[in-house]
Amino acid sequence: MTKVLTDSRSIRIKGRSFLAVVLAPDLPLDDWLIRLDDLAARSAGFFLGRPVVLDVSDIEIDRPQLKGLIAELSARNVSIMGIEGGRASLIEPGMPPALKGGRAAADYEVPQTEIPVEGSKPVVQPAAEPVAVVEQYASAPSLMVREPVRSGQSIVFAQGDITVLGSVASGAEVIAGGSVHIYGALRGRALAGYLGNGEARIFCRKFESELIAIDGVYAMTEDMDPDLRGKPVQLWLEGDAIQVEKMM
Repeated sequence: MTKVLTDSRSIRIKGRSFLAVVLAPDLPLDDWLIRLDDLAARSAGFFLGRPVVLDVSDIEIDRPQLKGLIAELSARNVSIMGIEGGRASLIEPGMPPALKGGRAAADYEVPQTEIPVEGSKPVVQPAAEPVAVVEQYASAPSLMVREPVRSGQSIVFAQGDITVLGSVASGAEVIAGGSVHIYGALRGRALAGYLGNGEARIFCRKFESELIAIDGVYAMTEDMDPDLRGKPVQLWLEGDAIQVEKMM
């Protein structure tokens, strides 16, 4: 018997746009997983709670290999929400769905923190405390944060610059579509030009950052001149290299 719905109220279907982390593996997959483990060892819980898309458009991969790769990522606490760039025949029931029409953005590199390593394979571990994610969106081209950014917080403003009047603690991150201005100490992570802006810069009063990135090009603490640590600096991108100089 067919059931007839008599409720006149309509079902509301809304659209949403979210930023997702896209993993684009290359061959051989075993070597790529080793490099992923190395990056995961620098960032406790980075993938937890983040939407992750697996882009296989640049590699030749069959269904068993794809299933094995998804299983390897799942073992590392990386949950794939969708697969981009794969043939329809690659996807079978029970696998993440195929995605199309994603808008390109800048590369997002895994930030660096210290976590324990289990055996020879680092595993992405849950953070000790829940991560408070603060996302600010407005029509203005800049966002001003008047309070210090505490460890575990993530300030995201894709439309323009972010200015933090206080400090950015270790374990915190500031992600801007434009430039990042820190009037206090930068001890956490700063990512400028997040959606593909090579002209973006990072300015801070006291440079002690765990990681910085501009337009997808990143650098770790150990990549920087130790003489600049604790100094006021500005950073910008030239080609594929981040440049840094001390400010007066």
